[in-house]
Amino acid sequence: MKDWNDLKLSYRGTLRMLQKKGKQLECDLEKAIALNVDLDSIMKDIDFIKDMITDVNLAINWLHTGKMPGSKRGIERRSAYQKNKLMDPLRMQAFSNQYNSRSASTLTDWQRYQLEDALSRLSPQQRECYELAHGGCYPYAEIAIMLGISKGTVQGYVERAQKKVTEDLNSSLFLI
Repeated sequence: MKDWNDLKLSYRGTLRMLQKKGKQLECDLEKAIALNVDLDSIMKDIDFIKDMITDVNLAINWLHTGKMPGSKRGIERRSAYQKNKLMDPLRMQAFSNQYNSRSASTLTDWQRYQLEDALSRLSPQQRECYELAHGGCYPYAEIAIMLGISKGTVQGYVERAQKKVTEDLNSSLFLI
């Protein structure tokens, strides 16, 4: 197989073969009814072929859409198939590792600890939006597209996160 299209073509060929076999079994069933022959084995075969057709159709739809077919309001809508964008390691290098950065804004270990402590108090959505906006320098519109939420929601998350982080940094018990 060279790519996904070849795989989908293979599944479609299997589907056509199964549909042909299903029609043949239905003809055999009609003949067996006319001859008063035992129908149990033919009925089991027909049920088995129908199950196989259903499974192959599911696989074809899944390959075509990239998600579980039929789920309209499942959790995978925002989690398993969420539009995530991976960060460029070079772009985040200065943010994540102070020794690789030659910038004057490099955080000390103590400042980094305070920031991580403040970020740990955010909800997962707030933290993700805050890190993308401040650490990744992404605009709200792009973050909204990446996360599959509205721009206003991103703005609200970032503003609330900024407020919490500022309050935590200003009122930290660890400040000496």
